[in-house]
Amino acid sequence: MKEFNYTIKDAVGIHARPAGQLVKLIKGLGSTVTITKGDKTVNATQLMKLMGMGIKCGDTVTFKVEGGDEEASANAVEEFMNANL
Repeated sequence: MKEFNYTIKDAVGIHARPAGQLVKLIKGLGSTVTITKGDKTVNATQLMKLMGMGIKCGDTVTFKVEGGDEEASANAVEEFMNANL
């Protein structure tokens, strides 16, 4: 299992467009990815649940990546987050 924290830098937080792109990226990976904020944890491929977390600018979320290619998957997710959120 790979795990990393990320602090949201986008002024409006995780909103529809980047959330959709993130879900699409993660669905193409060979690992399971979950996102945790506080006491809420969701599977990162579930767009509506991800949007329902209300992740705003300045919030820190934890990504957990489990599966066959977790190193590459974690790197891909982290690169996406740095580039888009």
